[in-house]
Amino acid sequence: MMLLSALKLGTLLGTGSSPAQNSTRSISPNNSTSTSQFNLNHNSSGSLGSSTPISASTQPSVTTFKQSPTILNSGATLLDNTMPGGIPTPGTPNSKAKDNSHFVKIVVALYPFKAIEGGDLSLEKNAEYEVIDDSQEHWWKVKDALGNVGYIPSNYVKPKALLGLERYEWYVGDMSRQRAESLLKQGDKEGCFVVRKSSTKGLYTLSLHTKVPQSHVKHYHIKQNARGEYYLSEKHCCETIPDLVNYHRHNSGGLACRLKSSPCDRPVPPTAGLSHDKWEIHPHELILMEELGSGQFGVVRRGKWRGSIDTAVKMMKEGTMSEDDFIEEAKVMTKLQHPNLVQLYGVCSKHRPIYIVTEYMKHGSLLNYLRRHETTLIGNMGLLLDMCIQVSKGMAYLERHNYIHRDLAARNCLVGSENVVKVADFGLARYVLDDQYTSSGGTKFPIKWAPPEVLNYTRFSSKSDVWAYGVLMWEVFTCGKMPYGRLKNTEVVERVQRGIILEKPKSCAKEIYDVMKKCWSHGPEERPSFRILKEQLALVAQTLTD
Repeated sequence: MMLLSALKLGTLLGTGSSPAQNSTRSISPNNSTSTSQFNLNHNSSGSLGSSTPISASTQPSVTTFKQSPTILNSGATLLDNTMPGGIPTPGTPNSKAKDNSHFVKIVVALYPFKAIEGGDLSLEKNAEYEVIDDSQEHWWKVKDALGNVGYIPSNYVKPKALLGLERYEWYVGDMSRQRAESLLKQGDKEGCFVVRKSSTKGLYTLSLHTKVPQSHVKHYHIKQNARGEYYLSEKHCCETIPDLVNYHRHNSGGLACRLKSSPCDRPVPPTAGLSHDKWEIHPHELILMEELGSGQFGVVRRGKWRGSIDTAVKMMKEGTMSEDDFIEEAKVMTKLQHPNLVQLYGVCSKHRPIYIVTEYMKHGSLLNYLRRHETTLIGNMGLLLDMCIQVSKGMAYLERHNYIHRDLAARNCLVGSENVVKVADFGLARYVLDDQYTSSGGTKFPIKWAPPEVLNYTRFSSKSDVWAYGVLMWEVFTCGKMPYGRLKNTEVVERVQRGIILEKPKSCAKEIYDVMKKCWSHGPEERPSFRILKEQLALVAQTLTD
């Protein structure tokens, strides 16, 4: 009941317009063009009382000095892992700052990176680099220990002063309970574990795979006592989380078993573009492999860029899209980067047919994934909800950057390793030339995902995306059923105009269906923003798993 009351609060439901609603721009040069279904149909081959909370996420930025104060883009500029005034990063060992710590900005590589293009610099995991230029968001110029200088992807490093648990293999950060369980079960190893941010903000959780009495994953909240020591069992307290992990490697100390190993070979994140300032890709740099899917607009094939990076290559049929306009916008789209957006690497614009090169997602479209794994997914409400939350995070990013998707549906989301779900094909519907896709009266128009204002006036906004997101949630909780069943498009339009909405899926909790219904409010201004939806669903998930 407390949850339901909370969900009805106006501030949580956010019925007012988001700041992005009125200023939202579509990925397009022409705001009068209507939407379409843009999809090349990827298949499965595509791509442990009470405690005092310590922040598990953000830390204050540090101003560093070079004759005059300079605030750097990414925060801290210290040579050890202390905060200003010698405050250690929560849960990590403290050390004394060096006297010359205010003169250079040092970052530590979280992932390896192989430089292929001239001007880039290879990264060795855990190695330190001096930042020379961080004026660009996604690619920084750095110098290594040997004096070599070059550009590196900024999402592959973190300022040493802010580096907390990220340096440890067993720390997975903002990973949900459901994804942690899936990851740990894959190897089926006794004692395999990870430490992650808890669903309770500011806390951490240890997730541990055990085979006693049978194979399952147990979750333990990492707590703190009045002295600030960390513990899983009050009898065994440690000064830092790494010390706690090390203790339980040698002693079970109340756990189901000792901590033995962490998952290896975890995927590295995609970069914003394949290299510094590169969005145009030459066809000869691509090795085209097996076909992943095909559709109205062409074929999707798996590819390798310079024999190194897995990609998905969309080979567009000529005459199916406004190529010049799209190519111009692609320069901007390569700079959009979020863990729940499929990364656009670039395009082959000087080649016909035009190639759109994106991040490769090994399990293909969310729609096909749901249908293939229905028997194992249908009763796992937590995992299905986590998929929806991931999509809401990606969409909240687009909303914040004033981009409209225009064709959000399960078919246009992809599934990768570790049950990661990412939004794909955002904004591409803008460039489709086929009237059957772009007109609400067209036979190929995605009527079943469209709100009244789109059906009546072809008015697209972030709030029309919210309506479509509600339908996507319905798709997820029915494991890929077709919305409105076999109803014809004209019948669907009539039902939508009359305010008749989709029924609650059998495997869906009332609290989740209430969120869907809010997405289907008749007026756009009555629908919550994606920022609010993300917070709302996180609260539901926390309640369902507690």
